[in-house]
Amino acid sequence: MIEQTRIGVFGEVLVDQFPDRERVLGGAAFNVAWHLEAFGQSPRLISRIGSDEDGEAIRATMVNWGMDVADLQTDLERPSGCVTVQFEDGEPSYDILPNRAYDMIDESELTDASYDLLYHGTLALRSTRSRAALEHLKRTTHAAIFLDVNLRDPWWNQKRVSKLADDATWVKLNAHELAELTRERDDELALAQRFLKDHDLAGLILTRGERGAMAITAAGQRAKAAPAKLTQVIDTVGAGDAFAAVMMVGIVRDWPLEASLQRAQEFASIIVQNRGAILNDRSLYTRLIDSWED
Repeated sequence: MIEQTRIGVFGEVLVDQFPDRERVLGGAAFNVAWHLEAFGQSPRLISRIGSDEDGEAIRATMVNWGMDVADLQTDLERPSGCVTVQFEDGEPSYDILPNRAYDMIDESELTDASYDLLYHGTLALRSTRSRAALEHLKRTTHAAIFLDVNLRDPWWNQKRVSKLADDATWVKLNAHELAELTRERDDELALAQRFLKDHDLAGLILTRGERGAMAITAAGQRAKAAPAKLTQVIDTVGAGDAFAAVMMVGIVRDWPLEASLQRAQEFASIIVQNRGAILNDRSLYTRLIDSWED
């Protein structure tokens, strides 16, 4: 079993509603925390849910999975997060409903904790309240920061994301997001290297869909991973979150960069063969852990 490390996961927890009306728990932060729990990391999920049916389902599901709910706040006024998911040519698009509980993560309700690594995305920072809570965590926990960029229109702006990258230790983003944020014409490696240097990062992770992924570090390391050849892809929702979770395990466990990238790609390939962003089969996680720790 992988040794536990203190990881904080800040951000949204919500319900994904699919075209066939199936409702699946999700949200980048929730997905990442779910995977980290199954990989033996005992993360603290820092989020906020509504006092509603979805909120009750979220809390009960987390408890049943063994997740720590000490930092799962409850909002008596706003509903739990919800996203409707549509697909076009196999790629998901999202209608993210505004003014939800996770927009109001309250700094005054945060519990005292210290972390080795603190994860956050960008969606849950669309409100000033949640941004203030994250800034408090950054000031008080002294953790390395893992920023997972998720540019969801209209809930982001260039200046804010650039500042988040300045504060980060590691940044994960996809090829489209790298192009959006750099707004320069150049090959991907050159853009990635410039982004790494401009934001003084320890490492940058770039996912490229069917072209796999690559990572570079300030120390000069480079690695690439090719995607697995799959016979069936159910949906790609949550593949990036699965990738991020394994990369975080690699960071705290000090795995070689190439091994981390290959393992993250392997797990993301498993996720896309299932509906939704999380898995309920703990034995699958155990098998992966055992193979990675050999």
